[in-house]
Amino acid sequence: MAGKEVQDGGTNIDGEEKVKHGFLRVLGDWGYTPAVRTTLLALALAACDRSADTGPVIVSAITGQSAPGTADLSIRLLADATEQGLVRFDAAGQIEPGLAERWIVIDEGRSYIFRLRPAEWPDATPVTAGQVATALTRRLTARSNPLRPYLTAVDEVVAMTPQVLEVRLDRQRPDLLKLFAQPEMAVVRSRIGGTGPLRLIADKPHPLLRPAADPARVDPDAPAATRPADHVRLISERAALAVARFSRRRADLVSGGTFASWPLVSAAEIRPADIRVDPAVGLFGMAVISRDGFLAEAENRAAISQALDRSAITAAVAPAWEPVDRILPERLDSATPPTVPAWTLLTLDQRRGAARALVRNHARPVRLRIALPDGPGATILYGRIAASLLAIGIIPERAGWTSPAELRLVDRVAPYDSARWYLANACTPCSPDASAALAAARDAPDVAARGREIAAADRLLDADVAFIPIARPLRWSLVGPRLGQWRPNGRAWHPLNRLRTDPR
Repeated sequence: MAGKEVQDGGTNIDGEEKVKHGFLRVLGDWGYTPAVRTTLLALALAACDRSADTGPVIVSAITGQSAPGTADLSIRLLADATEQGLVRFDAAGQIEPGLAERWIVIDEGRSYIFRLRPAEWPDATPVTAGQVATALTRRLTARSNPLRPYLTAVDEVVAMTPQVLEVRLDRQRPDLLKLFAQPEMAVVRSRIGGTGPLRLIADKPHPLLRPAADPARVDPDAPAATRPADHVRLISERAALAVARFSRRRADLVSGGTFASWPLVSAAEIRPADIRVDPAVGLFGMAVISRDGFLAEAENRAAISQALDRSAITAAVAPAWEPVDRILPERLDSATPPTVPAWTLLTLDQRRGAARALVRNHARPVRLRIALPDGPGATILYGRIAASLLAIGIIPERAGWTSPAELRLVDRVAPYDSARWYLANACTPCSPDASAALAAARDAPDVAARGREIAAADRLLDADVAFIPIARPLRWSLVGPRLGQWRPNGRAWHPLNRLRTDPR
């Protein structure tokens, strides 16, 4: 099976070597100088590098880089491909129809009415609104659903007709569709499965998927033929293996790269045109897990934040990585602009001088464990953070991402555009006042009241220093030339059915 996988995934390496040696022999026979031979060989291999649009699209989903408590990327991609919800994300991260062909919003944003398109379950029975309502209700109440805390405004999901259902809210939520487009809100029936847009046709050695038959096609009697190029093979593997597979042209896409594995890209000498970086939005920084000892006081927690040389930290990992010094990236649905820490008005030397005095005045030596993921990028990150802490007299220690620690890295892409998501994920833990403001924002009866409570929570979290921002999340992919539909987007989400441009 491994040989078949390589054949499906791209160029045969043995064949390439034969071409290269044969080409070198011919150039030598023609009497070219070594420099000219090298240049011509590079041009010839570049031409061979263009993979023919044949065989399944091979996708390497990087495993082992998901934040603690979140599903692995391959699991989410497979769920999105084979199950889908009422709506889904397209290649550009915008909302597109899923099971719902259209929808309207009424009652001042407290009612979403969806009309389902004709669709079938894998057992060929038709999809009904009642079945979808039951499945969505199960998702909304599942304790394992990480989106559950952000969907509390949903009161009920009811079927109005066999093809129409209503999602009723007890308060306004303009961002509901972006939450419903997440794989965690995909509609699935127990022991039957989901509705596509792809169907699993083999699961060994790696899942192989093909486009699902669409009962809404113009000619329902026409055969639903698919070609091998329409299929997708999903491989879950570590970053080093994924990059190596792509560099040998045995994969069309590497998806799910983070800061932790970024140094592997330059080490592998990937063509610049194949390296894509998403303009991802979300949180990247350190949550203050412990409030004992030195970290018991807010001014001491602020000392750590103000001591960091963020530009040096991010530049050491990736030159164009953008540092940040505040929790919110922009105003979003807050009533006020993001709160900016007061220390940003000082120079780095001034900030470190003040922080050093606090550490020196503490009764005992300050030692802090920092929980980080594995990977070369994480090692570089730790080295730069450790240097900043040592500069103010704190002794750092690296710990595993899920190990006991005083500071734990948070690296998450925002699933939707609400300031409350940022603040809630930064509150791990935070002060009672900030927690109360977040709860008030969650329960606010209208958008205006919600914005005011979010603004209050932002100010309180800044004063509490529960989270130490460092940068925007870094998300990268390696994209082969046949994937003309791939688009960078702020969700860093690339559905398996929106990769290849169909030449037909």
